[in-house]
Amino acid sequence: MRNRGERLMYIIVDDRESVANSYVGGLDREGVSSIGFSSGEFWDWLQSANESDLAAVDAFLLGDCDTRGSLPRAMRKRSSAPIIAMSGQKMLKNTLELFESGVDDVVYVPIHLREILARTAAIARRRVGDLPRPCETRIQVFFNGRDPEIGGRALTLPRRELRILEYMVGNHGKWITKTQIFNAVYGIFEATFDESVIESHVSKLRKKLRDRLGFDAIVARRYVGYRLNIPAGEAIDESMQDLGEVGILLNRAHAAPAAYPAGN
Repeated sequence: MRNRGERLMYIIVDDRESVANSYVGGLDREGVSSIGFSSGEFWDWLQSANESDLAAVDAFLLGDCDTRGSLPRAMRKRSSAPIIAMSGQKMLKNTLELFESGVDDVVYVPIHLREILARTAAIARRRVGDLPRPCETRIQVFFNGRDPEIGGRALTLPRRELRILEYMVGNHGKWITKTQIFNAVYGIFEATFDESVIESHVSKLRKKLRDRLGFDAIVARRYVGYRLNIPAGEAIDESMQDLGEVGILLNRAHAAPAAYPAGN
């Protein structure tokens, strides 16, 4: 399977700056965009972040901070992204308290970041599994770096067009803005590129889909954004493979083992 280089976005919350920086560096080596906040900085960001920025976050990693017991519920009010608590105490009481606070999973440090990525993928996979599954499929998007298929034939896409298609499939039927797409592709803290690049990416993707399907699958509306619109008879399959193939996250694996700090 090829690593298509999609840039996910993780946010690490930890009052120990050196530990947060260590996770940011480790995630970067795994091909994942991330940023570290202290609990106070994160609270300020959470209150001021717009919906587009929040929608671009793939997961929150909650480390050691004084407000860890109350933050998850505040985070859940603004985002549905997985919240994974990282704990240095493998004690039942501590674990139960973390789950009661509203986190989706608890991991114990030191831990390899690939395990965290796999757990995040498993949470996403379960949520996708709760959605109604179409009985007929013409477009298949695998969310694992594999080329999408249209009518059973692979459609090779550059990595950014693939990421856009994945994002649109995840929001099928909904209007999404250029800003939302930009954040999903480039990350919410990217300053190198301008949002206008999205127009070119979407235009190219739209043409390729139209050539294969015979109709415009992407609807564009000025000042509103874009919408993936597949008629009922051309349903989209959002199926994901078993945990061993959640490649959009796992393809970032490196051969050399590495452990990340417990933060003590």
